[in-house]
Amino acid sequence: MQPVSTILIVEDSPDDYEFCFTALTQDGNLKNPIKWCQTGDEALDYLCLRGDFADAVHDLPGLILLDLNMPGTGGQQVLQQIKSDERFKRIPVIVMTSSSAQTDVDACYAMGANSYVIKPVDIDGFFTAITRLREYWFQIAVLPK
Repeated sequence: MQPVSTILIVEDSPDDYEFCFTALTQDGNLKNPIKWCQTGDEALDYLCLRGDFADAVHDLPGLILLDLNMPGTGGQQVLQQIKSDERFKRIPVIVMTSSSAQTDVDACYAMGANSYVIKPVDIDGFFTAITRLREYWFQIAVLPK
């Protein structure tokens, strides 16, 4: 498994975050720190070192798992801001959502999403999806520095 910076999970559902965290770390092989932001605004503040993160010191995440449907600043808005900012646009962003609407899929890829994954409804399917994502992004894909 290649070394990567922090994994940023942007997810408003505590249950979905816990499922994702558990699936990523279940075998103990993932050494990357995981940061959780519950809103789009919190994620942007984290990336831009503003608000509650104004005094924080951290590297940019190596990968972002982004929920699409969040209250307030939604996933598409966050994605658009990440991919239009020179500081962040090379960070791979995986959209994870319950939306199977083709308009959402098309919009996310047009804005620069690196992958679009529909969250399985059942827990076994969710774990399988996250495990496959982990295998691809951390064992197969070569990520930017």
